[in-house]
Amino acid sequence: MFKLTSLNLNGIRSAANKGLHDWVAQSMPDCICVQELKAQALDLTGRFDEIAGLKGYFHFAEKKGYSGVGIYTRHEPSDVIVGYGSPEFDAEGRYIELRFDRPGRPQSPKLSIISAYFPSGSSGEERQAAKFRFLAEFYPRLAALKEERDFVLCGDINIAHQEIDLKNFKSNQKNSGFLPEERAWMSELLRDAARVREAAEDLIQGSEAGRGGGMIDVYRQLHPKTMGEAYTWWSNRGQAYAKNVGWRLDYHLATPAIGLTARSAAIHKTQRFSDHAPLTIDYDWML
Repeated sequence: MFKLTSLNLNGIRSAANKGLHDWVAQSMPDCICVQELKAQALDLTGRFDEIAGLKGYFHFAEKKGYSGVGIYTRHEPSDVIVGYGSPEFDAEGRYIELRFDRPGRPQSPKLSIISAYFPSGSSGEERQAAKFRFLAEFYPRLAALKEERDFVLCGDINIAHQEIDLKNFKSNQKNSGFLPEERAWMSELLRDAARVREAAEDLIQGSEAGRGGGMIDVYRQLHPKTMGEAYTWWSNRGQAYAKNVGWRLDYHLATPAIGLTARSAAIHKTQRFSDHAPLTIDYDWML
């Protein structure tokens, strides 16, 4: 089995102070994709280069104390891709891809693991517009990647796709993270690639048509109807965590060859490293 974890840290130094290293050592993932490092290279050197024997690879934001993603792995990658080619969003440290290409491997000889942190639009119209720009340019990137290799994208997507993915869906239909345009984007990403493209391009201005779709929301494949136990994020306001007033914002999105091998999923709600819970999925394949 290949054990893959995704976790928004909301600051790696803060998460470390809350026991991140010990938890990784105990849970023993093969890879852990992290988001929101809120740190620069000098902050990690000698302290967070490795966690529990897993070597880290990172994409830092230009702005200090902001965003940043990484992947810690037990396995040596064949290539490391930092950023996805966006002048605007690569500056924010939102994408790192490790390639584990093995020409002689029967199952998925070309394979990538990606850690991504989608923008949030909750702070206002300007950031929501940026989020839509990100979605519009990121879809064709994923579609093109899917044409050439298998991959699992782990990350804080900042979108609750379905009504069962958040506690109070009726009161959040006009709020960032559950807007119709965002949900349509997710639906299109998960739509069978053979079907005609429809909703996302119509709803998100400036998006480009592209081949693709057909991705798998791995957790939902394993747990299609789970509600409260599926949440991965809780607001720090009020008693959201205590009352489980949460959202499912963290995902594994995989190409079918990988996604269909998923055997079990766990959301580690009691591990309070940040306002997000770690999401771990076991896949029936080996690097």
